[in-house]
Amino acid sequence: MLKQFGLTMAAGAILSTGFPTEDVGAQSKGKSLLDPNRIINVAHRGASGYAPEHTMPAYEMGHKKFKADYIEIDLQMTKDGQLIAMHDETVDRTTDGTGAVKDKTLEEIKKLDAGSWFNEVNPSLARKEYAGLKVPTLEEIFSTYGKHANYYIETKSPEVYPGMEEKLLNTLKAYDLSSDRVKPGQVLIQSFSEASLQKVKDMDPNVPLIQLMEANEVKALTDDRLTAIRQYAVGVGPSFKALTRENVSAIRAHDLLLHPYTVNEKADMVRMIDYGVTGVFTNYADRFNDVVKGLYKK
Repeated sequence: MLKQFGLTMAAGAILSTGFPTEDVGAQSKGKSLLDPNRIINVAHRGASGYAPEHTMPAYEMGHKKFKADYIEIDLQMTKDGQLIAMHDETVDRTTDGTGAVKDKTLEEIKKLDAGSWFNEVNPSLARKEYAGLKVPTLEEIFSTYGKHANYYIETKSPEVYPGMEEKLLNTLKAYDLSSDRVKPGQVLIQSFSEASLQKVKDMDPNVPLIQLMEANEVKALTDDRLTAIRQYAVGVGPSFKALTRENVSAIRAHDLLLHPYTVNEKADMVRMIDYGVTGVFTNYADRFNDVVKGLYKK
């Protein structure tokens, strides 16, 4: 793999330990969200380890209680062109309904129970207030948090939803969150689809973009591919399971931020930071806070 990237260990010398060396408070407040020396905590689908994913309680817990750097929002689009927060293309897993999001109007989506499933799957974390939770729209999330939060937004299955990128950028603009109105990195747009990211870049060249990658893509990475990604993106979001010290060094050597998903166990969090990642997606933002604080104290 090292020969494939054509790197020497010197290229990753700054990552020799990977561990942060400053006080955690100063680090989190004093560096830009896009600073490669800042370790980012992304609340994956909100605090989804403790509350129903992509619901307002999950976002509230991740943002206010655990103080994650970002609220992560997966986007799907309804039959009538409304952007909603949901991971899957269908409503089956996380609501009491069935069928594709693209075949339902927002009114139909709003009739669904998006919380009771969590109580059934996680009885030890069940709360009566989770029953009957509604699927939030992107506008409802922006209305709630405005500029008081940072947003990590994914265009999910954009090939299924023509015009999703334009709708997203128009919604950001409507809520004063477009690239010319926010601090650098306050809004990041991510996708597994390079075509979707390129569409966003064509419409707004200043929006920071993140290229998501499955494990097999990470294992097949080449120097040329990383160079190409850097032409349109500021970072990559790979499956953490495919990362090694060597390919992390290769990615970082291309001046790319590195935010792997979904890192939930403390041992994996420590290992990722040791490798030199610049943040993680996690269902347990509190757990990652504890890991980072512990490393700063060493």
